[in-house]
Amino acid sequence: MDDLSKSSMKFFSDQQLCFADILLPHEVQVRIQVTVLNFLNILSSPDPAISDLPLINRKSSNSRVSEGILTDVSWIFLSHSFCSRSLMKANATKAFIRVWKVMEMCFEILIQDKRVTQRELFYKLLCDSPHYFSSQLQVNRTIQDVVALLRCSRYSLGIMASSKGLVAGRILLQEPNQEAVDCSACGSSGYAISGDLNLLESLVMKTDARYIVVVEKVHAIFQRLAEDNVFNQIPSILLTAKGYPDIATRFLLHRMSRAFPDLPILALVDWYGSATRTKDLFFQLSHSSISKNPAGLAILSTYKFGSIGMGLEAYRYACNVKWLGLRGDDLQLIPQQSLAPLKPRDLQIARSLISSRILQDNYRQELAVMMQSGQRAEIEALYSNGYDFLVKYLAKKIVQANYI
Repeated sequence: MDDLSKSSMKFFSDQQLCFADILLPHEVQVRIQVTVLNFLNILSSPDPAISDLPLINRKSSNSRVSEGILTDVSWIFLSHSFCSRSLMKANATKAFIRVWKVMEMCFEILIQDKRVTQRELFYKLLCDSPHYFSSQLQVNRTIQDVVALLRCSRYSLGIMASSKGLVAGRILLQEPNQEAVDCSACGSSGYAISGDLNLLESLVMKTDARYIVVVEKVHAIFQRLAEDNVFNQIPSILLTAKGYPDIATRFLLHRMSRAFPDLPILALVDWYGSATRTKDLFFQLSHSSISKNPAGLAILSTYKFGSIGMGLEAYRYACNVKWLGLRGDDLQLIPQQSLAPLKPRDLQIARSLISSRILQDNYRQELAVMMQSGQRAEIEALYSNGYDFLVKYLAKKIVQANYI
């Protein structure tokens, strides 16, 4: 126990540690206890003070992109710069107290050996501390504060992902002590991805697929492809998060990339830069604050790099995702009347993306084409060529390796 306490104390002074550890429940409990003891020691010292809470800074100015030597996967990570939550600052008082409230709740969850979703945690906090928690967004941001303070993963805190993802196609998934599920026989509804990351980690997976296709939209695209059994014509696995990717879907895709490293991961997303609640698109997007009409490039980039909001955990979810479509050279397949004009906000975001250091050059070129055309296109526009055209489109692009 002494060794565990010493190692837990050490993490507070380790300025180089800028990722979230995956810890056992008792290890997280020790980190919470150390936080409390440090706070009380300063409060009861000869020169008492209410100490600030030092958090890893989750802003774009503190972000970097890994450039792996032995891997082709890149991801966002946070450098060693700190911000704080302070009781002494009028505009930060409630945020300071929220951190303690969430830590207290997580400590109780871990003692009881339970797991809760962010939504369940919100309603519990809403009942217990209505003066401090009035929205889900406040809870989500405070959870990230706790992760940035304790530097352990959300799952280590006892917080389970709420999954909305689906899988279909040529893959067998077997949970412990359960029969294997053939995802090619799940119909258009697909196999529902669990929010339990431990369960996803323990899945036994078998496939004869040659590609993994990540689809942005579920109703118009994923279900259509599953109904048409596209995975029998193109030996593939289909995966969707029904829009902006949740943690569980990203985690499963990451697991697939580890289990089947030779399978290209190809993303089929809309071709435009529209998002309504972001200053720097995928840099600032978090799973809790996405617009109802998120940008295709934001979705692809989150699968590929992660996001700054979860920069301490991005290494657990990043994959080498390639951009299959829609892209600029696909506009010739879409009637003019099916295109929509870019809005001023779209252009503003595109300019921000082009100037960001994370995007590779060919992605910047795509954005430049988008800005020059002044138009945007949705995947569904391909149906103007017939309902069977989407499968032909995918097959041709994949065979020609027309992805970037």
